[in-house]
Amino acid sequence: MVLFLLMTFLFFLLRISPGDPSVKYISPDLSPKLTALVKKSFSLEGSFVTQYKMFILNLSEGEFGISYTYRIPVVEVIKRTLPFTIIFSLLSFIIQIVFGFLLSVIAVKKINGITDRIISKTSLTVYAIPSFVAGVFLIYIFSEKLSILPSSGLSSFDTESYTTIQKLFDYAQHLVLPLITLSLNGIAVFFKYLRDNLEEVYNKPFVENLRANGFTEKDIVRKHIIPNAINPVISIAGVELGLLFSGALITEVIFALPGMGRLTVDAILSRDYPVVIGCTFVAGILVILTNLSSDIIKAVLDKRIAKGILN
Repeated sequence: MVLFLLMTFLFFLLRISPGDPSVKYISPDLSPKLTALVKKSFSLEGSFVTQYKMFILNLSEGEFGISYTYRIPVVEVIKRTLPFTIIFSLLSFIIQIVFGFLLSVIAVKKINGITDRIISKTSLTVYAIPSFVAGVFLIYIFSEKLSILPSSGLSSFDTESYTTIQKLFDYAQHLVLPLITLSLNGIAVFFKYLRDNLEEVYNKPFVENLRANGFTEKDIVRKHIIPNAINPVISIAGVELGLLFSGALITEVIFALPGMGRLTVDAILSRDYPVVIGCTFVAGILVILTNLSSDIIKAVLDKRIAKGILN
């Protein structure tokens, strides 16, 4: 239902937006008959209702049509860019989880101490910075001023002569700034949720009980506090991963990366409706699947949720 409503909204949004993608292919020298054929090839003839019925029928069959720009099936266009976006998003997700977790553990060891306050205030500042501002700033510092990292693309121009190790190192260099840009906000989000959950569990009576029974602070944190605090964050992880899959477009555009986000933006600017629809459909599927996965993981880890579902 969510996917159906999303695609319906997108269909009408594209149709009421100004501009006609067939205009750039139509010349005043063309006959009215040929002009009509051009419009028909873009599936723009007929009423909204007729177009919508055909649109839903095609989606139900997994048919997105032919790209106006690339002149090949939309599925083939998406296949070229989707693998990069998935890998790129997963790498960023891992970075967010790891750094968010480490920072929250460091901060909560001395709650409201100097370290905790510094990390908390810094995370709020980082979270408030838009991705495109952070990306441009990083490019200016590390590419323009220091010249130590590339500013765009996935590889250098002369990689044909590189060895496999050199190519991997080159790819890694090109991904450093994009990964930092994409991960900063997520690290702040995970830190905030984990830190607050850890603090809440720290103040539970059973923690004092464990201390009174002679358990070391390290064992209390590792075996009792972290497992109890991490469960609520799983939902946030599902949402964040879904947003990464569907929302890496700003970072991909800034750094000229060959992902689905950049493909979506290019398709919007060129009014390539089939590609916009295909990319949105895939992004919607990924968001739904990641949220469903997080719910399943929570149910597996927390038996109370599973019992509630069964009852």
